[in-house]
Amino acid sequence: MAYDADVIVIGAGLAGLAATAELVDAGRKVILLDQEPEQSIGGQAHWSFGGLFFVDSPEQRRMRIRDSRELALQDWHGTAGFDRDEDHWPRAWAEAYVDFAAGEKRAWLRGQGVRFFPVVGWAERGGYDATGHGNSVPRFHITWGTGPGLVAPFERRVREGVARGLVQLRFRHRVTGLARSAGSVDTVTGEILEPSDAGRGTASSREATGSFELRAQAVIVTSGGIGGNHDLVRANWPQRLGTPPASMLSGVPAHVDGLMLGVTELAGGRVINRDRMWHYTEGIQNWNPIWAKHGIRILPGPSSLWFDARGKRLPVPLFPGFDTLGTLDHIMKTGYDYTWFVLDQRIIGKEFALSGSEQNPDLTGKSVRDVIGRARADVPGPVRAFMDKGADFVVEKDLTSLVRGMNALTKEPLIDEAQLGREITARDREITNTFTKDLQVMAIRGTRNYLGDKLIRTASPHRILDPKAGPLIAVRLHILTRKSLGGLETDLSSRVLTEGGGVLPGVYAAGEAAGFGGGGVHGYRSLEGTFLGGCLFSGRTAGRAAARAVA
Repeated sequence: MAYDADVIVIGAGLAGLAATAELVDAGRKVILLDQEPEQSIGGQAHWSFGGLFFVDSPEQRRMRIRDSRELALQDWHGTAGFDRDEDHWPRAWAEAYVDFAAGEKRAWLRGQGVRFFPVVGWAERGGYDATGHGNSVPRFHITWGTGPGLVAPFERRVREGVARGLVQLRFRHRVTGLARSAGSVDTVTGEILEPSDAGRGTASSREATGSFELRAQAVIVTSGGIGGNHDLVRANWPQRLGTPPASMLSGVPAHVDGLMLGVTELAGGRVINRDRMWHYTEGIQNWNPIWAKHGIRILPGPSSLWFDARGKRLPVPLFPGFDTLGTLDHIMKTGYDYTWFVLDQRIIGKEFALSGSEQNPDLTGKSVRDVIGRARADVPGPVRAFMDKGADFVVEKDLTSLVRGMNALTKEPLIDEAQLGREITARDREITNTFTKDLQVMAIRGTRNYLGDKLIRTASPHRILDPKAGPLIAVRLHILTRKSLGGLETDLSSRVLTEGGGVLPGVYAAGEAAGFGGGGVHGYRSLEGTFLGGCLFSGRTAGRAAARAVA
């Protein structure tokens, strides 16, 4: 029986495009399958902010940031908390990825035309000791062009492969089975879904019009995680984080359903670290949604006061931007699945960025003029739109009206004005106290020691109740699903492993489907900027390994 291609790649997101591009460079024939219509090529990466983790980059050095492979690996291990027998390959992938981020990653991307915003961001700061969770230095490099700018060169390389007759793009092909006709997994079966003109990210029909069977010497699974499937998120929810939230927003489209993980598992692949996942705690309802339950993540600076549902300030070091999953752990112990930011217009104008390519038209459109305009605006346009139209925003001139608005958004009026006022007033006193004991105030001052944050990400310290800084703003925050940190276990050649530790012949995995490498390269928690880079690194590795195997 003849092969239809050398390699079949399942999933046309960033990892799938990277793998296919490498196969094209090696002269291999590829069929790239995806259940969505062609307009959704690039998958989740298209919607991303384009953040990438680099170590000791020229951008860092220009900002006087001293970084090293050793420091980055210390941060990675302190964040990951590897402690399981099945962390053998994730540990190996972590070291390989840090080497990549400190080595050829930036030059490799620049060679394909990718450029970066000159100010390096500082996300996931941790706030514990030197060997604990978090980035010791700023490492979050924003792609000039955000997610679409990062997808573009890989899509271009794939389409060049189409023009050369090496790649077949088959959209609306939903894989339901992997099988062996000889010793290796070489057969892919599934359903052909009806054509769809659904816009990028919107729900497309699941009506099948036929079936397919394709054969190749190797198969690469790059189908993504489970973040759009709330039932699967809840089924895998870790006991250490308590009861799953009753209500969640989706940070990814519904087609991020995790179904291909089950298909690969039935074929003999091993899924590990199912209970490790990455969900954000600063989600807001999109006033202009693209997919169901569409949420946007606030990328906050350090100055907003963070309160639980009852108006109690979150404990140290759970400040905005410091420890995502530590904050999630705390929230789930409060008995409520929402929290509040309380701030003022001066803070929101300087410190709020919104995750997503569509929320950053200046960076996505590569407009220097618009970037300068954003920096000069009292409140950036996309943020202003949420202030005016967002269902989770309360904007008022005085505290009494603010609390009334907050209580109007929830089932129970849990916020007590007197208690909230005491918390804010106490914090405001510390702003003028050189010898403060408020660790968030210390963190704000420490943040402003970094020039990048002082220029564009951290408001000058001031009293929140100062009328000159107003109006006052409260933002109700939801849990926002996003990434699977576990996935198909792979060795350093991206070969999928079985329960017994052997290789599942003919099958490779990359991207979120592989836990971004090894079945969980991030461990329990992640350093920001490592998801897109993980797709690229594992996709490149899988493509090169499969190309060698089918030579």
